[in-house]
Amino acid sequence: MKTQLIVACDVDTLKEARKAIDRLAPRVKIFKIGSQLFTACGPEVVRYVQRRGARVFLDLKFHDIPNTVAKAAAAATRLGVFMMTLHAGGGPEMLRAAREAAGEAAKANKIKRPLLVAVTVLTSQTCPDVQARVLALARSASGSGVDGVVASVEECALIKQSLGPEFLVVTPGIRPAGASVDDQKRIATPAQARQAGSDFIVVGRPIIAAPDPAAAARAVLKEIKA
Repeated sequence: MKTQLIVACDVDTLKEARKAIDRLAPRVKIFKIGSQLFTACGPEVVRYVQRRGARVFLDLKFHDIPNTVAKAAAAATRLGVFMMTLHAGGGPEMLRAAREAAGEAAKANKIKRPLLVAVTVLTSQTCPDVQARVLALARSASGSGVDGVVASVEECALIKQSLGPEFLVVTPGIRPAGASVDDQKRIATPAQARQAGSDFIVVGRPIIAAPDPAAAARAVLKEIKA
């Protein structure tokens, strides 16, 4: 799989989201809808992305008791999202419950099951044993039947070597050369992510907040296709 771009639509209102999506679609094929925008707009923003012919990466990081997360995963599946996040720290039982519920909801609605990726360690965090921690969480997630993990570029190659090329790695903390680091700590450029084997890179502020978001997106796409 070639590295694909996901643009994080981290804005406050549906109006701002529509403006950003209209500027970037159809060049951008996947948009991340996270807790900030989903809390403000709910499912309507998911449907707007879909009406524009793009796919939704629903990044709500479900983390609760297995029954609650299973119901959330089923609801997200019925929304028709392309991919969603769970917290790897929720444990194998929670991850398995989410996968089973998503599969059942997809079958009942005759749609494709969304990809499920487990969040390991946030790219705003760091610790002396971060790679070992990420790899342990990735192994647990793989054993629980989810499709991949969210991890920084620093751990991407290690995960691929340990769990194989089919196990997906989504890498946030992507900053083009010269872009502001903001609150991220474990960052990388789009080219570094591609070289490490990332399946999906998530880019937010360097595109959304750029003077010309479409040009910024084109530059990132060019870099990961080089």
